[in-house]
Amino acid sequence: MFSSFAIQLLIITQNIYFYTAVIIFVVGIIGNILNIFIFTKVKIFQGNRCAFYLIVESIINLCFLIQIFVPQIYQRIYGIDPGNISIFYCKIRTTLGQSCRLLIDFIVCFEALDQYLTTHYHFSIRKISTLNLAQCLIIVATTLCISQTIPYIIFYDIVTPFGCIITNKGLTYYYSYVYYIFVHGFFPILISSLFSVLAYRNVRHLIRRQIPIVRRKLDRQLTAMIFVRVIFFIILLLPYTIFRIYILNLNISLVDTVHYAILQLTSAITVSLMLGNHSVR
Repeated sequence: MFSSFAIQLLIITQNIYFYTAVIIFVVGIIGNILNIFIFTKVKIFQGNRCAFYLIVESIINLCFLIQIFVPQIYQRIYGIDPGNISIFYCKIRTTLGQSCRLLIDFIVCFEALDQYLTTHYHFSIRKISTLNLAQCLIIVATTLCISQTIPYIIFYDIVTPFGCIITNKGLTYYYSYVYYIFVHGFFPILISSLFSVLAYRNVRHLIRRQIPIVRRKLDRQLTAMIFVRVIFFIILLLPYTIFRIYILNLNISLVDTVHYAILQLTSAITVSLMLGNHSVR
């Protein structure tokens, strides 16, 4: 039996998650649309590889936010999770969500890598970064992200009374121990951190190179933008990764109702932070 405190905490958790999702959705929609407008209309950004990555990231973010928020509204109004009543939506929700989240991880790493290459003092390294390369990387990353969700289409199903869940133990293991901790956790954090720090180091020495002032200012501006983006990426993703590790090492038999309610609250907070990655501009 749940204590009154645990029940109240669960209600608070639901409200926190919903209203936080509303804020993330509104801020994210406005911010991503502005991003797309600025990087497509401002002449200095046209044809720039980093700007291209930022445009693609904003488009993916818009798709992800709509996919996350609309079901929340439906569930809030009707009290039913659409993923628990429609097998098609159960499968497609997971497929789209996983693909978008992982693709954003790829893009943030590409942005940091691009700035490292663009600001490198060796011309042979700088010329590696081209718009064609950026487009190819996006195509390859999109293909990989979609391909890794194929098992979810096969093994996600509606199981009473649990709802839309994974029905394959091997996929559950991958999802719990590999995807959230490494693929969507430490790997993108480490890669984006490494290249953003290297790019920041490179841009500090731009003044020594004989390049136009306008180009130098643009490189500094974009590097600073990506550096801040990576910082927020780490801050917003790391708590969720740590929480997932904690949950995997938790002895469920020792969890009482109050502890369960606290875990749900912590989960709502860390998930909200992770979702904030799609609205940070």
